[in-house]
Amino acid sequence: MKSVPLFLSPDWPAPPNVRAAMTTRALDLATGRDEDRRRLREALALPAEPGWLRQVHGTGVVRLEPGGGPPPEADASYATRPGVVCAIMAADCLPVLLCDDAGTTVAAAHAGWRGLAAGVLEATVRAMGRPSGTLLAWLGAAIGPASFEVGAEVREAFLAADAEAAACFRPSPAPDKFLADLYGLARRRLARAGVRRVFGGGLDTFADPARFFSYRREGRCGRMAALVWRAS
Repeated sequence: MKSVPLFLSPDWPAPPNVRAAMTTRALDLATGRDEDRRRLREALALPAEPGWLRQVHGTGVVRLEPGGGPPPEADASYATRPGVVCAIMAADCLPVLLCDDAGTTVAAAHAGWRGLAAGVLEATVRAMGRPSGTLLAWLGAAIGPASFEVGAEVREAFLAADAEAAACFRPSPAPDKFLADLYGLARRRLARAGVRRVFGGGLDTFADPARFFSYRREGRCGRMAALVWRAS
């Protein structure tokens, strides 16, 4: 059986001083997994302990500084100083990494459907304080559009802000259900915030049990992490 790599390397044209990765199920970064967190630090040669968050499916964004501290309640973080690692955990929700062309600011956002509909990506772009046209984004592994079945209330939450988001939903075989494209919805939200250079997407955590945890598939399961930082 082919071994699973510890992490994926984003395919995006980030500046040379920006580092980024997303782990696979070969590491479980859920709270309390100290050994896997140690392996993560060693595998990526992280300059510091990642700035973990207490994620609540909201729109809170925090600025991370050197030295760390208790995990703040938020669903996105950004950093402007070298060596500060922004990190979010996910197991179906969409992780989004961002940076600017100059490599001065990096950010990571946790975009499950609730946070995405409420505006977590727009809040992250605003918090970064850089012209949106200078930003680029990478979409990490999330539940794919063939697997993410939702109720009509989810579709309506997105259409209330953007009627054309209907293109990201198609009827499911189940009555009154839809298949939602988180990747497409995130691209629309980023574009509306002025971020049009978006990379990644196309993976499906639910359909790829060899590489990814999936809460929808497994119920109780581990967590992957998406991380981004400035090396200099």
